[in-house]
Amino acid sequence: MVSLDSLEKNKEFAESLAANFPLLSDPKGTVAKAYGVLRFARMFAGRTTFYIDSDGVIRYIDKDVSVRTHGGDVARKLEDLGFPEQDTR
Repeated sequence: MVSLDSLEKNKEFAESLAANFPLLSDPKGTVAKAYGVLRFARMFAGRTTFYIDSDGVIRYIDKDVSVRTHGGDVARKLEDLGFPEQDTR
């Protein structure tokens, strides 16, 4: 996950969710610009999910992210793209 928020805000966010995944703090928007997701006069990044395989190839870009359904949407898209299931135990 990449956010334009500061390192401190990202740390608070990750702790509030007990997140078990990495968060990248990108306050200057360097990564967001490189991926073409900066919006609103470059002040915000649009919610976009990139599905990147183990070779670093972008397999799919979802620009229509719904916060309410995204978990299930991601699981279905990973299956559709043939990504292997991960044991989360």
